[in-house]
Amino acid sequence: MSGQTFDVVVIGGGPVGEVAAERAVRGGLKTALVEHERFGGECSYWACVPSKALLRPGNLLAAAKRIPGVPVGDALDPAQVFARRDWFTGKGDDTGQFEWARGAGIEPIRGHGVITGEREVTVDGDRVLTARHAVIVCTGSVPNTPKIPGLDTIRPWGSREATSASAVPARLGVLGGGVVGVEMAQAWATLGAQVHLVITGERPLPRNAEFVGDLVLHGLREAGVFVHTMSGVEKVAAVDGGTELTLKDGEVLVVDEFLVATGRRPGTAGLGLESIGVEAGGPLTIDDTGQVSAVDGGWLFAAGDVTGRAPLTHQGKYGARAAADTVAALAKGEKVDTSPWSPFTATADHHAVPQVVFTDPEVASVGLSDAREGSADRVVDIDIAVAGSSLHADGYRGKARIVVDTERNVLLGVTFVGQDVAELLHSATIAIVGEVPLDRLWHAVPSFPTISEVWLRLLEAYGL
Repeated sequence: MSGQTFDVVVIGGGPVGEVAAERAVRGGLKTALVEHERFGGECSYWACVPSKALLRPGNLLAAAKRIPGVPVGDALDPAQVFARRDWFTGKGDDTGQFEWARGAGIEPIRGHGVITGEREVTVDGDRVLTARHAVIVCTGSVPNTPKIPGLDTIRPWGSREATSASAVPARLGVLGGGVVGVEMAQAWATLGAQVHLVITGERPLPRNAEFVGDLVLHGLREAGVFVHTMSGVEKVAAVDGGTELTLKDGEVLVVDEFLVATGRRPGTAGLGLESIGVEAGGPLTIDDTGQVSAVDGGWLFAAGDVTGRAPLTHQGKYGARAAADTVAALAKGEKVDTSPWSPFTATADHHAVPQVVFTDPEVASVGLSDAREGSADRVVDIDIAVAGSSLHADGYRGKARIVVDTERNVLLGVTFVGQDVAELLHSATIAIVGEVPLDRLWHAVPSFPTISEVWLRLLEAYGL
């Protein structure tokens, strides 16, 4: 068996692992980055990037139709949409990401990395990497597969197939009302598929405020999606002409492809965690510096989806910066400040996680979606009905919410839903993280005529 020694070994070459490795190198540490699939990871090839490339044309077409005088057609050109998506993903060629790692001073290593002992990672069973200071696990998440009778007799789509397919199915069934389910249902409907979305509740996106689900439900139906609420898939069977889905309400659908979008779980299986006394299958519990709590010696760190904390690419990269900077500081014998606002800690997931759902209408939220139980928090909801939104689109439909800590007079949560609200989100994130008092926020004057005027209306509705 061959062996090499590094200061840091990062397992997982997606965006989170790339950031961890780059920050470690920046901190003066010799670093290896191990990846068994594609450098660039899930986000680059099968998730965030291709899904948004598929969604954008349909959103733009819908927006153009809301402005009289704009010459638009009635349908997208799927071939051009797929070609643009493939440009972003490189058709799965990760050569550029591999070479980027080398150029950044990282040692990229292709293969399956398994922890085989303290500060030890074995790649493909025959290459032992020893880390002088730390191993950082950034292996992301994997899909949850529900136990549905007959599912193992077909080849269902997962999120990877849904974002990489290059032919429009005539009929697509989608199970799941979360982010992947609603985004892919709408994307494929705008590309010309007859889409049936099956959800268990009254509305999609149940973790958000109810008005979010209501407006997204309207948008899905407006895009041509058939939404089956208060239902589920009882069983699946392969039949002539496609796949038969028997819903829990007894309805039977026949589709050409069936997308199962029922969530994800931390990707800890197959990492060899048992060799260091850590149970695999669940998330790696970490402190705010990214150090894994269950492992003695302070050498194992983790960031991203694998921790179960705010499974979003931007949050994972944020956590990776804290973990790698902590490792670099400790390697130099420096003291690590673990206070909440230290650069060595990732604390935003405690109170200010921003997320955008790129449907039409978009959903942009950060912090709490509702008042805390038993608190004096106040919730203010208004329609997004300002000069900026009226000029932006005829018949503009949207809502906004703020959750206010009335005792401290600061924001705890903000939610926007409407066309093109994603770019409003960072101002809300700054207001929450910065704990800007509402009477101070009153002096942040929104430009006229923009949708940002909604901030003024929210504060007025609150009573300022």
